[in-house]
Amino acid sequence: MTKRKLDGIVAKGLWLYVLAMGIFHLYTAVFGAFEAYLQRAIHLTWVLPMVFVVYPMFENKKSAQPQTAVPWYDWCFAVVSAVPGIYIMLNYNMIVERMIGVDEITAIQLILGTIVVLALIEATRRAVGLPIILVSLAFMGYCMYYMMTDIATQSGTLGNFSLANFCDWFSGAFKLLIEEMYLTDEGIYSSSLGVSATLVMIFLIFGGFLENSGVGEYFMEFAQAFTGTQAGGPAKIAVVSSCLFGSISGSAVANVYGTGTFTIPLMKRIGYKPYFSGAVEAVASSGGQIMPPVMGAGAFVMASFLNVPFSRIVVAAILPALLYYAAVLVMVHLTAKRDGLRGLPPEELPEKKSVLKRAYMMSPIILLVYLLLDGYTPMYAAIAGIVLAWGVSLPNPKRRMGPKGILRAIHDGAKGIPVVCTACASAGFVLGAVALSGIGPKIVSAVLSVSHGIPVLTLLLIAVVCLILGMGLPTTSAYILAASLSVPALGQLHFNSIAAHMFVFYYAIISNITPPVALAAYAAASIAEDSPNKTGWAACRLGFLAFVIPFAFCYDGGLLLQLDWTHNVISIVSGVALVFGIGFSFTGYCGGRIPMWSRVLFAAFGLASMWKSSLVSLGGTAAIFVLYIFCQKVFADKKASSAI
Repeated sequence: MTKRKLDGIVAKGLWLYVLAMGIFHLYTAVFGAFEAYLQRAIHLTWVLPMVFVVYPMFENKKSAQPQTAVPWYDWCFAVVSAVPGIYIMLNYNMIVERMIGVDEITAIQLILGTIVVLALIEATRRAVGLPIILVSLAFMGYCMYYMMTDIATQSGTLGNFSLANFCDWFSGAFKLLIEEMYLTDEGIYSSSLGVSATLVMIFLIFGGFLENSGVGEYFMEFAQAFTGTQAGGPAKIAVVSSCLFGSISGSAVANVYGTGTFTIPLMKRIGYKPYFSGAVEAVASSGGQIMPPVMGAGAFVMASFLNVPFSRIVVAAILPALLYYAAVLVMVHLTAKRDGLRGLPPEELPEKKSVLKRAYMMSPIILLVYLLLDGYTPMYAAIAGIVLAWGVSLPNPKRRMGPKGILRAIHDGAKGIPVVCTACASAGFVLGAVALSGIGPKIVSAVLSVSHGIPVLTLLLIAVVCLILGMGLPTTSAYILAASLSVPALGQLHFNSIAAHMFVFYYAIISNITPPVALAAYAAASIAEDSPNKTGWAACRLGFLAFVIPFAFCYDGGLLLQLDWTHNVISIVSGVALVFGIGFSFTGYCGGRIPMWSRVLFAAFGLASMWKSSLVSLGGTAAIFVLYIFCQKVFADKKASSAI
């Protein structure tokens, strides 16, 4: 939903409010966070009023201009939404000492719990959208039904329906639901909100420092200098810059608007079709969420779910992410060669020497990766990155960050938290309902029953579920819901836990480029001025590897660098073979336009290179190499004969 464009004293007050929120989270990152339940409550209490002030209840469809004033009822919502959290802060010891399910919930707790549930539902509807609310309400509705049935069974009144009995069933179930959602760390204040309250906020602030220090701008200049003059240069600029920018932003749509406004017009200018230009940007931008070191909020939630260091997620994600971007680069290169598209003139691009002289601008990202891989916590690594990002701004007078610049960077990072926070908190509705009703094992049984326990069919079924969830929910929410419901099924089939979570994560992200609701593709289409669906389907073809790789790494742990060196190297080689096999097949170009039978063979050999058997995998890899040599020889002979 469109944000309000506030002005005057309200805008200044909101600016200070967001800044204070950012400073608080920086303070807890440096000196230690409060206990989990309290930290999450403070975080949500800070964000909810902000949502009601920034996001209007309804969009004004009659006017394209954003609202500039906050109506009185939203001020009331903002104040009331903060009261439940303030109660937790004032009565924290009493709340954590009470026995869940034994101590009766008080009237004031019931009222405040109801308020925070309703306030969060409305805040999420405004900031994130309606689909996640419908999913949450469906799970809470089932939870209420389950508990009402249980209460009726225990009281012996199940077969004796009356209004009085129904009210007793409903009252008892409602109290249990509010207790679970409000007074425990399994509902609204679950681990998913904890990730938002700690890691996500600090990495958003880190992103704010990177942007204000000029690191984000340097990424674009780096991509321009080293890829701009090559065949299809603007498309390669889009891929490389989106890879670099997306690795720190973690948002596909933000990435599209951050880099696409520059790259898409350039691609159109040298001859790429508008829909293809948009598709390149959409695919490149969506990949930012799978490219370490940041990878968006979902990766932090994954580390929390798996109870492993974040560095293990980074290591597991690096090879699939590199193969993803390599595939996009290969396809745009082959398309440019096939269609005779050239790069940009050197005089329109930054000089390589001047760009290399400022290579120190990469140091905050390099330090972040080094610290993560060396075993430091993500929080420590992010704080170190923030300090270094401030340091690299000092040599440039235009970007030098004094006190005002530092405060602006904190504000610019912190202002992006409402969408993530409300999405993570609302995911707690589902997590709480699953814990309270025990529906999780039933869903696992249903998935295994439909797929008859066949691993490939189970993966296909879960992939479809993830795509559907991802079409209506932010990536983080889609991942949390899909992981909590479907990963246990993959666990029963003995898939590696990291591979199972990565599978769900990938398919939650792919929905950004999968019609009919492909948010990244639609954002790119608006810049390219072409059909959203046409752009979306073109993006699916370009991002085809993202549909294949998750199945491959579920069977081949080497793609996640989880095996010994021999198997890891075989996986790397076969992954590179897949990239080129799919590239040659989809573009129909390998030194020249190739016939359909060659395209089919390249695709078949490429998929064979990902087979779980090392023998088949190496055979497919070798076949791609032989077919490539054959095609090159055929076109070389044709050129030689035509020259005579």
